[in-house]
Amino acid sequence: MVGAPAARAQELGSIAFPTSGTSAAQSEFVRGVLFMHSFEYASAADAFRRAQAVDPHFSMAYWGEALTYTHQVWNEQDAAAARAVLQRLGPTREARLAAAPTARERAYLAAVEALYGEGAKAHRDTLYAGAMEQIARSWPDDDEASVLYATALLGLSQGVRDVPLYMRAGAIAQDVFRRNPRHPGAAHMIIHAFDDPVHAPLGLYAARQYSQIAPAAAHAQHMTTHIFLALGMWSDVAAQNVIAAGHDSSRWQPGHYTHWLLYAYLQQGRREAARALLASLSAHAAGRAQARGPLANFRTRYVIETERWDSPEARALDADVGAAGEDGYEYAAFAAGYAAAKRGDRARAEQMLQRLGQRNGPATTTLKPGASGGEVVPVITELSLRAELVRQDGKIDSAIALLRRATALEDGMPAEFGPPAVVAPSHELLGAVLVAAGRTDEAAQEYAHALQLQPGRSAALLGSARAETARGRRDAATRAYRKLADNWSQADSGIAGLPEARTRAAPDKTR
Repeated sequence: MVGAPAARAQELGSIAFPTSGTSAAQSEFVRGVLFMHSFEYASAADAFRRAQAVDPHFSMAYWGEALTYTHQVWNEQDAAAARAVLQRLGPTREARLAAAPTARERAYLAAVEALYGEGAKAHRDTLYAGAMEQIARSWPDDDEASVLYATALLGLSQGVRDVPLYMRAGAIAQDVFRRNPRHPGAAHMIIHAFDDPVHAPLGLYAARQYSQIAPAAAHAQHMTTHIFLALGMWSDVAAQNVIAAGHDSSRWQPGHYTHWLLYAYLQQGRREAARALLASLSAHAAGRAQARGPLANFRTRYVIETERWDSPEARALDADVGAAGEDGYEYAAFAAGYAAAKRGDRARAEQMLQRLGQRNGPATTTLKPGASGGEVVPVITELSLRAELVRQDGKIDSAIALLRRATALEDGMPAEFGPPAVVAPSHELLGAVLVAAGRTDEAAQEYAHALQLQPGRSAALLGSARAETARGRRDAATRAYRKLADNWSQADSGIAGLPEARTRAAPDKTR
């Protein structure tokens, strides 16, 4: 068996994964596993192929490459590509298993055979998780088996957070992390297991460590921010996504890391930085059809968070909606309509409302809480836009009823990570209407609920502080103002609410 107690590669972490491969092939194999633990799947596959080139009979190198085509947490799988890899090892399952020289390696191969065998994806995922559980039980000192089993458990929910499964996976990963505090997969799975607002404190230590464990993996740098965002730690979210995107901003493209960076800037009140980032990304991606969706999402986020209803970015949303045809960009249609309503362009707002209505059909009244996000979010946006228009007509009770329907649907969505899928969170919108109606006790409850779903959001903190002030709860208001002032420690000077937050956050020297 080849393999030192800990093998390291390119600052990707440290693992022990002894196999029967040659020494040269083992080095590339370990590199592939380390990349795979950090979801750098293309780099992992390259490393496994290099191991195959060095040792063409190294069965575990084919196992590793095949496994890179399943991305459990993202609910993605390319079974055809994985089966093609396995075919290179041997023409049949029996032949491939015979190529593995040890019982342990045969067990790993049998697990991946189950993953890419017959049947629906969910069934194969379940068989694979069971196989990995058996390997972890049979070889209790094999940390790789435990981490891969934890990863498989996260995949069983098919992209929707199943809290008991996530807690189980997190506990397994924590055990490995205690034994090997340099294990990238253990740190990574802890973060994924606990990256919702309720459990995020359990993942904070792993998040702090992961960026140091695997500094060569961009995804590792970003992944820390799943915990930071869930805790409202906006400076950390911004700093880590700059690293993940690469310090050379001239090469940035609209994508996952830059989306989170934009959102963090907006929560920090760094609106000019957000505007400059959006402008730069738009210039870099000019003419790329695949960038239209992400850029429309970024513009939507920018306009809603900054409330710059008549800005060039708001006007650009009209082009986003037009480019989308009839198929999508509901978030852009909502933001275009909402901005139009706020600046007094009723005709445009009604047009966007009609578009959303055509997309949703009867779902605004028939959809039940707990439906998929793809079904729920467009309905929430339609309800929210309609509520704003009826509010402007003076029908406050109708607006409140519409927003209560929206909040019920939002509350029924699976727990989220990252920037909220509902770009204008419905509890915040309802809180604002209730404050204006003088119903401050109810408003305070809505803002508190909003902050439970998305801790530390600046708009919710400002609304909460104002609602608590209006109902005479000075201490609660001060706490909200202090958190907001901390969020806005680097904010642009012209932000409405900034002087208020800083003044009200200061200690009261009269008491």
